[in-house]
Amino acid sequence: MLSKKTKYGLKALFALARMYNRGPVLIADLAEAEKIPKKFLEYILLTLRNGEILASRKGKGGGYYLAREPRQITIAAAVKVLEGSVAPVACLDGSPAAVCEECVKLATCGIRLAMKDAWDAMSAVMEKTTLADVLDRIDLAEENEKELFNFVI
Repeated sequence: MLSKKTKYGLKALFALARMYNRGPVLIADLAEAEKIPKKFLEYILLTLRNGEILASRKGKGGGYYLAREPRQITIAAAVKVLEGSVAPVACLDGSPAAVCEECVKLATCGIRLAMKDAWDAMSAVMEKTTLADVLDRIDLAEENEKELFNFVI
C-alpha cells in the first residue's frame, strides 16, 4: 500500500506536470492548490529533488519544477524515490539480503511465487506509465464525466 507521503508526492508531481514549462512553482502555492500540509510537502519535494525527479531554483522566481518532461518520468521512478520499494513481500524488493522470516527456501516459497506474479504485473504497469499518461487519463475521465451530466433536450 502506498504511504501518504507517496500519495501526496504523486499529487504534487501531477500538478507540476500540468504546469510543465511555466517555470518554478512555490511550495506554498502547490500546498494550497493540492491541499497538502506545507511542511510535509517541503520534505516530499526535497526527497524528489534528491532523487532527481524535481529540480529547484532559489530566490525570486524560484520554486520547484520537473527535472525532465512529464513523458520521461515514470510512476515507478517516483514511487522508488518516495517509498524505496512497495513490493508485497520483502524478498521481492530486489535486495539480496531481504528474505522473509517465513521462507524456508526462497525458490519454493508459495507466498513468494504467488506475490511475484502480482508484483511483476504491477511493476510493469508502473514502469511504462508516465506522468503525462496519467494526465491524459485524468483529462479523459473529466471529459467523460462532463458527458455523463449533459442533459440537453
